[in-house]
Amino acid sequence: MEDTVCLHDDIEAIRALDAAYCRLLDSGDWPALVALFLPDGTFDGLAVVTGSADLLAFFSGLADGGMRFWHHVSNHEVEVEGDTATVRSVLWQPCVVDGVPHVAAGRYSDRLVRTDDGWRYAVKQVRFDYWAPLADGWDHHRFGFAPAAGAATPEGPA
Repeated sequence: MEDTVCLHDDIEAIRALDAAYCRLLDSGDWPALVALFLPDGTFDGLAVVTGSADLLAFFSGLADGGMRFWHHVSNHEVEVEGDTATVRSVLWQPCVVDGVPHVAAGRYSDRLVRTDDGWRYAVKQVRFDYWAPLADGWDHHRFGFAPAAGAATPEGPA
């Protein structure tokens, strides 16, 4: 029973870390965001960035580049092995790029390490399924995945 309680506590702590990541990224609290990573941690998404100083420069540059975003992350699949964990989750993200509303969706695949300060990201990786101007609709900009089998019609693929 104790192992189950500890695993539950780890999973909840990891979900809380992801919630903090979203809140800090969306609010622009770059130093607190970077503190969620190991000192040699990596973000792999719009660019591959490693180390606290480079992470701080990268994340703070997003706002300087005219971006605003609202991250919604769900469907966490958490696997804990001792002091390491892997997490897969799904992202839906309305955002504004240079004054133009966009919508994005993707998938996170993260590696975490337990530290004296709690769980931290060793690698936070995002792969976007689409990132499109809202006025255009998302489907024409979808990439990364073949059409779903459920999208087929009697005449063939949709």
